[in-house]
Amino acid sequence: MKDFIFSNDYFRSLDAYVYTCGYETCEPGHSYGPVLRSGYLIHYVLGGKGYYRVNNTMYRLEEGDAFLICPDELIYYEADKKEPWTYTWIGFQGVKIRGYLERTSLPATPVFHYGHDDRIRLCHEKMFEANQLSGNRDLIMNSILYEYLFLLARKFPREQISPGEKQSIYVEEALRYLESRYGQELSIQALADELGLDRSHLHRVFKAATGVSPQEYLLDLRIRKASELLKRTDLPISVIALSVGYEDTLYFSRLFKKKKGQSPTRYRALS
Repeated sequence: MKDFIFSNDYFRSLDAYVYTCGYETCEPGHSYGPVLRSGYLIHYVLGGKGYYRVNNTMYRLEEGDAFLICPDELIYYEADKKEPWTYTWIGFQGVKIRGYLERTSLPATPVFHYGHDDRIRLCHEKMFEANQLSGNRDLIMNSILYEYLFLLARKFPREQISPGEKQSIYVEEALRYLESRYGQELSIQALADELGLDRSHLHRVFKAATGVSPQEYLLDLRIRKASELLKRTDLPISVIALSVGYEDTLYFSRLFKKKKGQSPTRYRALS
């Protein structure tokens, strides 16, 4: 029995999404490949035995084992002729999937064992059940995917992360924090505390990556969002100021004029 979800080009801009999942009881000797796949897949062996070949290495797998397929790698797998395997799989794509998987040891060890971690195995079951839903299934399936990736990162952690990679992670988390909270009262110290960093260290790594300080980035972000609201809405200036994190409308107007060279009212009139 098989079940698929097919993607289209629209979804390729998403951070992460499930593009296929399913379950299959194989016939003896059933094989697939050699072939290249366009996305990432993880097959989990529920019972029986089989073989997986990648990078010119053949692995023998049995119940409780799993194997990772990466995009554009030549792979081949085959069910045992006497005890053919039954497996379930989850396939995922997205612009951030590679980075998420690099938080784990899996890219370096494409065959691994779930052991007695029922939460990881349960993700496969929940994913398959969610795929049977008639509407809005992508929402629940993506939520299961993020839980699955989290559990993989916790169970199979990458042993070493270079200083440069750590800094990239900090900057990405800082950007996510600012983008999601620019409309609230916040401080760079609060951001540093959230990341567990010294404020001066955050300043250095952030500026090295973006060319501006966190404070400058936040100001530019708020003014850019305010500019969009001025162009496409008739909201009062006071409402726009509050929407981008400024309770004091006059202070907001001064900052806006300093950045844009004209007042919010003038900017709206000329837009």
